[in-house]
Amino acid sequence: MKKKFLISILLLAAACSKSGTMVEDDSQIRFDLGFSGQTRVMANAFESGDVTGLYMTEYDSSNKPAPLLVSGNAVNNAALRFDGTSWATSPTLFWEKGVKYDVYGYYPYASPSSVEEYNFSVGTDQTTLRTGNALGGYEASDFLWAKQTGVKYPDVVNLTFSHRMSRLVVNLVKGKDFEGDMPKDVVVKVHGTVPDAIVDLGSGVVVKDNYGKAKTITMKKESDTVFSSIIVPQRIDNRQPLIEVLTSNVSYLMESRFVFRSGIQHSINIILDSDPAKVKIEIGGEIQGWN
Repeated sequence: MKKKFLISILLLAAACSKSGTMVEDDSQIRFDLGFSGQTRVMANAFESGDVTGLYMTEYDSSNKPAPLLVSGNAVNNAALRFDGTSWATSPTLFWEKGVKYDVYGYYPYASPSSVEEYNFSVGTDQTTLRTGNALGGYEASDFLWAKQTGVKYPDVVNLTFSHRMSRLVVNLVKGKDFEGDMPKDVVVKVHGTVPDAIVDLGSGVVVKDNYGKAKTITMKKESDTVFSSIIVPQRIDNRQPLIEVLTSNVSYLMESRFVFRSGIQHSINIILDSDPAKVKIEIGGEIQGWN
């Protein structure tokens, strides 16, 4: 308690001018968060109420950065919150002048028990919507990571986030023999992928949890003909049921091998036919990052 009291007195003293008026402490750490290339699945920017996790590690006297640990860092999993205009932690963070830092950020915020093997899972129902600050199933699955090295007073900490999971987009296309309009009640599911991942928060590397079990993911409906979902990076080496298209009248089940790559958006076109046995699947292109 005594140490905290002394720190408070020092901060108050630093915030006073010689005339006795209060001024803003110029050693406050300021943050600017953005995205590499394209942006996260939700929108073109973070939303008010979004929270990212923040770690900071110091460089030693030989200019060597300390490794990221689950605790004992300069900053340990601070909640960095966006109010719609700027980012801030509570309590406010201040620079130790003359010291360099590496800064790590991740989203969405959680309470990792390990920074080397952080357990993260994508949602199996990615149709659920955001309610207040509670993320929807699709958005909560979109794990983002960022790092800036060698920052110090009076730098602004710039964290450029990137997608670390994989994204699958399914486009439904009417074949030449498909009769009538595209149904409005379509539900699309992804079968046979493991939704559990192991994340290294120090490097941003994401791998499938080898002990996880394959499950079915219900994709988010973007429009009547476009569906998308966040998938843990993994290989499906054996041909197996992968995509299922369900309507009130008929079910289409497509088999395929597939490689879901970290940070990559994959596209699949499904050519529908009035005869379910004649449905075709076309593997589309890949995009680094996504909207």
